[in-house]
Amino acid sequence: MDKIKCGIIGATGYAGAEIVRLLISHPLAEIAAVSSVSYEGMKLSEIWPALSGLCDLPLISGDDITDGKTECDVVFAALPAGVSEEMAEKCVKRGILFIDMGADFRFSDAATYEKWYGKPFAYPGIHKDSVYCIPELHRDRITPDTLIIGNPGCYPTSVALGIMPAIKHGLIGTDRIIIDSKSGVTGAGRKLTQDTHFPDNNESFNAYKAGSHRHTPEIEQTVSELAGHEVKVTFVPHLLPVNRGILSTIYADMKPGTSLDDVYSAYSEAYKNEFFVRLEPKGSYANIRNVRRSNFCDISLHSDEHTGTLIVTSCIDNMVKGAAGQAIQNMNIRFGIPENTGLTDAPTMF
Repeated sequence: MDKIKCGIIGATGYAGAEIVRLLISHPLAEIAAVSSVSYEGMKLSEIWPALSGLCDLPLISGDDITDGKTECDVVFAALPAGVSEEMAEKCVKRGILFIDMGADFRFSDAATYEKWYGKPFAYPGIHKDSVYCIPELHRDRITPDTLIIGNPGCYPTSVALGIMPAIKHGLIGTDRIIIDSKSGVTGAGRKLTQDTHFPDNNESFNAYKAGSHRHTPEIEQTVSELAGHEVKVTFVPHLLPVNRGILSTIYADMKPGTSLDDVYSAYSEAYKNEFFVRLEPKGSYANIRNVRRSNFCDISLHSDEHTGTLIVTSCIDNMVKGAAGQAIQNMNIRFGIPENTGLTDAPTMF
């Protein structure tokens, strides 16, 4: 097959640059165009010297990509919420796949998006053409005709993969689900803020947006779909003084008569054919170090017999499985090639 021509809008941000890094070694894809508002006219490798000799393309405007001035089969948008819809509409009209890394196409309910993001859908008509896809849960939603894919958020990905088998097999109650997540600083984006400023973040560890993080409704949307009824969760994110990684620890009440062996069997069965989900041996603990710069999700299972609580720890690299890698995984599904194409590099071990 001809190589898939890829355009990346927002290529100088963390997620956009990570897409470029991964696509460089993708055997069935090529980078056709890269864009940036802040650095238009410069080469991408001038902004990210690590890409010198690997991607020296000039940075053009996003409109040049979506309006057809460059030839693309797929456009990745690594942009803030509220910016992608207009670009998606242009791509849909041209029959080009649009994969949104922001929040604009993550919600089936427009009112939920408006409540949490403070604005209505700008182009409500195109949402019927979109699918939200965590591949291990929703790959069947993507068809050869899909034109918009809402790429999941990083925290929701770690939680959904961590909790799916327990809910689907009815091993836990859904009245009390508590999610304690920690993320590396890249999750906050490249723009500097006081909390991500090195002197404030280094040798620091703190919770933020407790009970009010925008990923809460996305988590609840997926968990509710799995449970078959509305589920509310308590979600508290934390900021780790590391560049990459998410570690989510999920607590839920085990159903009476359920053992940790039962849970382990359910998870082993659910993920036995999933290349990117690795179940840790009994007694081991998932660690962000072991998924760094990879598209893997590592899961470990534990229980508190005293309280009857299931404890699931789920680890991903927030920039890969939580963003760019999952976007490429979704692209692979859409174009009918093996999901792990271009994503099989081993995690860095130190």
